[in-house]
Amino acid sequence: MTTPNTFDIGGDLRVRRLGFGAMRLPVSTLGGPPNDRGTGLKILRRAVELGADHIDTAAFYYHSDGAAANEMIRAALSPYPSGLVIATKVGPYRGPGDAHPTGQLPTSGLRAEVERNLRELGRDHLDLVYLRHGGMEEPSDEPIGERFAVLAALREEGLIRHLGLSHVSAAQLAEAREIAPVTAVQNRFDITRPGDAGLLETCEREGIAYAPYFPLGGFGIPDDARVKEIAAAHGATVPQVLLAGLLALSPVMLAIPGTGSPDHLEENMAAAGLALTPAELAALRS
Repeated sequence: MTTPNTFDIGGDLRVRRLGFGAMRLPVSTLGGPPNDRGTGLKILRRAVELGADHIDTAAFYYHSDGAAANEMIRAALSPYPSGLVIATKVGPYRGPGDAHPTGQLPTSGLRAEVERNLRELGRDHLDLVYLRHGGMEEPSDEPIGERFAVLAALREEGLIRHLGLSHVSAAQLAEAREIAPVTAVQNRFDITRPGDAGLLETCEREGIAYAPYFPLGGFGIPDDARVKEIAAAHGATVPQVLLAGLLALSPVMLAIPGTGSPDHLEENMAAAGLALTPAELAALRS
């Protein structure tokens, strides 16, 4: 049964609601230099020591001159501890010279991308696979059924345990759910940018996990007076308040902050123990 600090993805994959995102392991800033691989391995091991049992990754998380997130996860954590859930995403296309994804894989390429994740992670199945649709623009209502059906077929084959969607609209979520169960959504959301509140309400009503990307703002920590005031009152940091606020917002919320810094990892994971007052939560939601 789900507890206040955990959530059962798909009803059978229990995770703590504060996990770890692997995007910043290979490189901390878009177009920046590669991070130290040894530091990344230590961060992954320490994240698990601190209680993170949900790691979010993708095969396109890599630096062309350095390590890749999937390779680092396998090197640091395999053989994987019991109960560790690894989520990945497929859909974006990243060419050999691209610093980041620049388009979408053709539908025919989705199976190969799933198989690539299996190979890189050293798994015989993937716990959770998101179909990531679109770029950084606002989600559209473009049909995704044909693409999602590819992943649904791989689920039937036993290569995927649970299916998710990333960067999607309410209409796209409804379309996908006509094809196969959707157990998680990953859209952009943070306490200072709650534009996806309607879809979050749908997820809460339907028991679907909501694991926002950019939970700390994405392109720099948000400069928000409310958050700063609450952080000062608790002797906490702004990122800790942002994460604690997310976790308090909904029981289906899964926070997956990522970092390439050991110190920031310790700071982020400590946010699970930060209890905000009802008045502070109300201020964040205003």
